[in-house]
Amino acid sequence: MITIDPKQIKTGQFHAHMLSAVAPRPIAFASTIDKNGNPNLSPYSFFNAFGSKPPTLIFSPARRVRDNTIKHTLENIYETMEVVINVVNFQMVQQASLSSCEYPKGVSEFEKAGFTPIPSELIKPFRVKESPVQFECIVKQVIETGQEGGAGNLVICEILLMHINENVLDEQGKIDQHKIDLVARCGYDWYCRASGPALFEVAKPNLKLGIGIDQIPAHIRNSDVLSGNDLGQLGNVETLPSEEAIKEFENLIEIKKLREVLNANPSNSNLALQLAAKELIKAKKIDDAWKLLLMKS
Repeated sequence: MITIDPKQIKTGQFHAHMLSAVAPRPIAFASTIDKNGNPNLSPYSFFNAFGSKPPTLIFSPARRVRDNTIKHTLENIYETMEVVINVVNFQMVQQASLSSCEYPKGVSEFEKAGFTPIPSELIKPFRVKESPVQFECIVKQVIETGQEGGAGNLVICEILLMHINENVLDEQGKIDQHKIDLVARCGYDWYCRASGPALFEVAKPNLKLGIGIDQIPAHIRNSDVLSGNDLGQLGNVETLPSEEAIKEFENLIEIKKLREVLNANPSNSNLALQLAAKELIKAKKIDDAWKLLLMKS
């Protein structure tokens, strides 16, 4: 373990470490306009959602590390206090990256990166047609975290309107994470694609309290087979299976066959049992995994 004091190394070095560790980060593709009507478009990965009533997004166009200047996006926000935050998916990520080039003020990144500007309904900045979701926002406040290169500028935005391309919705009208195919920023030149096998589900903890890992019997909790993630899922149940449920489980044909295999090699029976339980956990059959682990030898 190495320990780094940000005051003791160059800002750029710490910046690289921090962004590699705090990742992946969603991308705010910010569209602004200056007081003369010139559009600007640039991606920012210091970004997230921070509330839903009022609906609040915050992103940060940080001061440039190399020369301590601020970006055109921030200049425009100070002039108009309006911004459209467009999300970035895999189909447009290379174009979005191109728009981050520091073109002279007044040059349209819409044109340079090949995006289609479409009018917003309530504010002046344009939306990006190619983006599957666009947020029309007013800027409520800008918090400057410092005046040196690398300092953040927290642009606190209230969403006025949200536009969703119907092609990314599922049959229930919800955004399908595979269809929207979002990308996120990591360290250096790395990005992350948030779809396909990269996606997995983690069941939210019960509204009623889970038993917790501390309540898992020691011979299970101290297993060399079951990982922390496995134990986390076992500890997320509200109650353990009843003795009656475990007996019914033991009488299933496939479980009887497993018992026969375990009895034939008792020295490895505990290991084999936990391996079988691990497969059940992987299949999201947590109740069955508990029954298997609690079976009496």
